[in-house]
Amino acid sequence: QVQLVESGGGLVQPGGSLRLSCAVSGSCFSLNTMGWYRQAPGKQRGLVAALTGGGSTNYVDSVKGRFIISRDNAKNILYLQMNSLKPEDTAVYNCYANCGGRYSWGQGTQVTVSS
Repeated sequence: QVQLVESGGGLVQPGGSLRLSCAVSGSCFSLNTMGWYRQAPGKQRGLVAALTGGGSTNYVDSVKGRFIISRDNAKNILYLQMNSLKPEDTAVYNCYANCGGRYSWGQGTQVTVSS
């Protein structure tokens, strides 16, 4: 089965930047849609960014212009570049992959934006 492992989270000051990575292993025989969800304390999990197999991107309104989702197909790594971070971005971030309608999830990485 497909395995996803996130890394790159940590503590950063408001206005700073982080790049999250999601390493993908295993076999996926269908065209993937991949992306990132996050869950902040006391809030529901929500989609942050998604990347289709055709290269189209989707972002939640609150991160447009600040976050960039990308994928290195040769290395099987999904990235989330996060710029101009705000305290409201504090959350556990999970990557996901859709392989032929089957969803796989990473274990999550904590992002904390605080002074």
